[in-house]
Amino acid sequence: MTKIIGKALKNIPWQDKPEGYTMPVWRYTQNPIIGRRAIPSSNSIFNSAVVPFGDGFAGVFRCDSKSISMDIFAGFSKDGINWEINHEPIKFVGEDEEILKREYRYDPRVCYVEEDGRYYITWCNGYHGPTIGVAYTTDFKTFHQLENAFLPYNRNGVLFPRKINGNYAMVSRPSDTGHTPFGDIFFSQSPDLTYWGKHRFVMGTVPGDTSAWQITKIGPGPTPIETDEGWLMIYHGVINTCNGFVYRMGCVLLDIDEPWKVIMRSKDYILGPEELYECVGDVPNVTFPCATLTDAETGRICIYYGCADSVTGIAFTTVDELINHMKNNPL
Repeated sequence: MTKIIGKALKNIPWQDKPEGYTMPVWRYTQNPIIGRRAIPSSNSIFNSAVVPFGDGFAGVFRCDSKSISMDIFAGFSKDGINWEINHEPIKFVGEDEEILKREYRYDPRVCYVEEDGRYYITWCNGYHGPTIGVAYTTDFKTFHQLENAFLPYNRNGVLFPRKINGNYAMVSRPSDTGHTPFGDIFFSQSPDLTYWGKHRFVMGTVPGDTSAWQITKIGPGPTPIETDEGWLMIYHGVINTCNGFVYRMGCVLLDIDEPWKVIMRSKDYILGPEELYECVGDVPNVTFPCATLTDAETGRICIYYGCADSVTGIAFTTVDELINHMKNNPL
């Protein structure tokens, strides 16, 4: 039995695994939980991140407008399923007007760092190309924007929920300015959330057909989950088919003190586009994980993921399901 290092979350959204179901991750039967039109301006709401907050939950949501401008919006929920999303995007405050200039914002993650008592938001931020924006909040009303973490081009910046060896830690996917036809995952450290360095390669794509669902590019998904065996990280992998990219989910276990070292990694994907809402949308055939809720008492994990770049769904698993999946299907 693998143990999640963290807190109990008795109100975690949950459905038991269907009888006879063989995959390690199973969908919520009422998906999608957030549709395209959840706010008046939206064309689509997807690739969004949530955390426990107060007696319920808070989140930051990617809402592309009907003009297809990309921005991020705060929202709140009592049960993690039914959401009230603000109708106006987040307005950041900060010390440097240069950093506050908006080009575009998308694919947020939210990470609570207990040492700081802050909820940190990272997202793909437009600054002469895509880079990693960083901000923090304590109430999901006022958001303080910090320096961008990296030079362009980079996507999928995901913070760890505590300092590692005295430094903040982040995994990301260096990219290019377009719809990146490549991508590996790297680890970076910072003493202050401003200056990032000590970059280390974590893992790359898989050539050939050993694990072809992740042959084109990979990127980190939700905040890594601390366990007594290492950091459990859910990530996305992409294959380029004759009909375009297909995004699926996998999982990896990283060393607790040196997270750029892979302990084990899944050969088979854990969830891929199969349902209509995952296969049909603005970008078809996408399951893109951005957040998890965890209950340390039961080992339950609830995954929030974008579906076909159009709507938001949730799926369920446990820490033992994912660890056993990697042990039984090692890469």
